[in-house]
Amino acid sequence: MVSWFRRPKEAPPSTPAAVHGSLEMHKPWARSSSHRLPANVAGAFLLITNKGSADDRLVAASSPLAERVELHGIKVVGPDIDMRPLANGVVIQAGHTATLKPRGYHLLLQGVKAPLAKGSTLPVTLTFEKAGAVAVEFAVEEPGPIGEAILHEEHHRG
Repeated sequence: MVSWFRRPKEAPPSTPAAVHGSLEMHKPWARSSSHRLPANVAGAFLLITNKGSADDRLVAASSPLAERVELHGIKVVGPDIDMRPLANGVVIQAGHTATLKPRGYHLLLQGVKAPLAKGSTLPVTLTFEKAGAVAVEFAVEEPGPIGEAILHEEHHRG
């Protein structure tokens, strides 16, 4: 059985949005508010590269624009999606890049205090087990397909 927690190694973009010790944050973005999701819920995504010699772990996140930010993982099970909190966080292996993306690991913002508008930024503080806290600005972009819409799109793509 293949673990759904494994992520392929990806090459990050060349210029990081933030650097904290041996960790680099690349392409941080969040979905703009959409009629397809409750206005007080949002998803945020990024690539985290660990250029150090020891693993680290993303253990928490917070934002002044949300009541709570949780680390979540999604597993696709047939036509359904199983989303669950990641109680142990996300490991950022030494020499590798962890990907937080739609339909995978992601930040789930709950109790969003105002709709996220395309073109704005979302301040988020990421907390790592070893490296500590780092502030990252997430660019708010178009929401794209969400939930049932993305499953429908994938089904028709083949």
